[in-house]
Amino acid sequence: MKKTIVHIIDNMARGGAETMLANVIRQLPEYNNIIVTLYPENEFGKELNEVPIHCLHLRSHFQLPLAAIKLRRFIRKNNVHIVHSHLLWSTVVARMGTPKKIPLFTTIHTYAAAAIEYSKWYMRLLEKFTYRFRKSIIISVANVSLEAYFNVLGIKPNKAYILHTFTDTAIFNNSNNYQKKGSTGTFRLVTVGNLKEAKNHFFLLNAFKKLKQQNISLDIYGKGSLDVPMQKMIDEYGLNVTLKGQVENVPEIIKNYDLFVMSSIYEGFSISVLEAMALGMPLLLSDIASFREQCEDTAVYFNLKDSDDFITNLLALINDQQQRAILGNAAKQRLAQNFTIDKHMQQLKEIYSSAFSDIEQPALS
Repeated sequence: MKKTIVHIIDNMARGGAETMLANVIRQLPEYNNIIVTLYPENEFGKELNEVPIHCLHLRSHFQLPLAAIKLRRFIRKNNVHIVHSHLLWSTVVARMGTPKKIPLFTTIHTYAAAAIEYSKWYMRLLEKFTYRFRKSIIISVANVSLEAYFNVLGIKPNKAYILHTFTDTAIFNNSNNYQKKGSTGTFRLVTVGNLKEAKNHFFLLNAFKKLKQQNISLDIYGKGSLDVPMQKMIDEYGLNVTLKGQVENVPEIIKNYDLFVMSSIYEGFSISVLEAMALGMPLLLSDIASFREQCEDTAVYFNLKDSDDFITNLLALINDQQQRAILGNAAKQRLAQNFTIDKHMQQLKEIYSSAFSDIEQPALS
């Protein structure tokens, strides 16, 4: 008989944590998988047609205890064997609502030392309190994220694992088929990420104010609350930048660009960067710890406090096609060796199994 897993997350709007969860569930046919959300948004449609999604309909954070009660009832009614939480609010509900006899896992997707949600004292206090109430098994997408999580909260880990994010290399069949421009034609940059402060898109817009005389363009894929002020700045300064909105077929689109760029202030472990790596694209990234852990020496990094450093590195890459090819090939190899879905799933299933072993092991007399 299959065991049942409840995967609880804030919603299924399309983002890094949600995309990762959708991919993981498709690789767990040996379990009955149920997604529980706090809010009803779902942008995955047919991709998750066969997966039951149950919404707790949280209307206010003051209703978190009520959501926890609803979750506990749902777990008992559906004979759930594992609960796996993602993101802060869902983790709070899961810790309050999951019976102690059921293994509870929490995936940390962000870098708590810089993440906006962890900058608020009451959210840190709530996370700290619920962890002490119910010490879930922590799974972090990166070493730097795990260290930051426990340092920011000032708590000691009970049990924790590093399990890097992944991408499914099977969907990147034409991995080297991105345009390699010569000295003529527009050099095309691309970035992918929700239009929010952490992605730091305004850094790129400010840099492009200095690149108006260069034959260089930037397309930004993603949606978010900053779309209006970003478009206003693009129009005001006549920047060669286009907001392309959200798309689903990212691999098919970004392979047609010359260079992948990302200016994030912080990341957990970027799926967008992994997708670019799988395509063999050269990478120009902000110099932050998670990108260094993810790419090591297979990318070029720029100082977030100096747009001229970004421009210098960009122009150097534009003028060195051989270096771009070397970087792209190295990034692809690094991904294949470290961040595949097969590797991730093998480790995740071992972690799940170990939790059951701990429960079934008889107590020492």
